[in-house]
Amino acid sequence: MITSTKSSWRPVTDKPEGHAAVQKDLDGLEKWTNRNVMNFNKEKCKILHLGKNSPVHQYTLGGDNLESSFAEKALGFIVVTKLNMNQHCALVAKAANCILGHISRRVASRSRELILPFYSA
Repeated sequence: MITSTKSSWRPVTDKPEGHAAVQKDLDGLEKWTNRNVMNFNKEKCKILHLGKNSPVHQYTLGGDNLESSFAEKALGFIVVTKLNMNQHCALVAKAANCILGHISRRVASRSRELILPFYSA
């Protein structure tokens, strides 16, 4: 939830009424799941407090406290509370190096014409 003023964007949750609004939305989701005979896997539900000055509130879902998290994966990206890409870039580089290591161990020839298509893929 983000509100707009002429001067800047501010998250709603930096005020007590914003915290209450988020909790109300979570309560509404819980009621919806109960009406539709569904359940949330509450162990997979995490709170990610974004930004440096984000207030840390405790939220509940169905009477259970939700756990806070430093980083979560969303849409293939790792989002961390500081909103930087360092951890995501490090994991992507590690995965790429692992794949390149597999290629170099499996391909006997070191000719440029043979190795380049593998590395490009």
